[in-house]
Amino acid sequence: MAETASPTDISANYAQRISDDLSANRGEQVRIRAELARLQDELISLEASEGVLVKIREVLDSSASAVTSSAETASVPSARRRKAKPSPRKAGGGTMVSSPKSPNTNSTRKERGRPTWRELVTEYLSGQREPKSSTEVTAALTDAYPQRQVQVAVVRNTLEHGVAHGLMERHRQGRSVFYSAVSAASASSPQEAEEPAQ
Repeated sequence: MAETASPTDISANYAQRISDDLSANRGEQVRIRAELARLQDELISLEASEGVLVKIREVLDSSASAVTSSAETASVPSARRRKAKPSPRKAGGGTMVSSPKSPNTNSTRKERGRPTWRELVTEYLSGQREPKSSTEVTAALTDAYPQRQVQVAVVRNTLEHGVAHGLMERHRQGRSVFYSAVSAASASSPQEAEEPAQ
């Protein structure tokens, strides 16, 4: 005759199963809470990174507009390359001997036939039908004069200097700035009065 489980054994089995299920449920809750905390930390980190990136973009945008507006209000001289002055050398007796003065840099460059930045930029813009950005002018000069070190900042300063002296015109399209050469008749009088910029 088969043994039948007593009601006490059955209730003990159910109690054990319920305890096991309850333990598994609580363990899953702990795991999900830990995952949720990790995801919340990751979200907070991403939001903080977004805030930093937005601030950096605002600073870059405002500095770019500040450079443009300051260039409009002030005449910015173009960058110049200077030859390093020779340092005084001591003679045998310990006295300082100065080296002879080097010839005028402007005349030396002219003698070598090296045009100024203003001449290069004006010549390039004069041959264009549409206004060009400083980046486009820089790229064109880099292609045309590979032996010279052409920098966007130098070209931009030269363009702004040319605008300040009436040799070039500035055109705005949104945030972009474009330049074109003025006609030869209107540019002749200011150009004669100005010394070439380097």
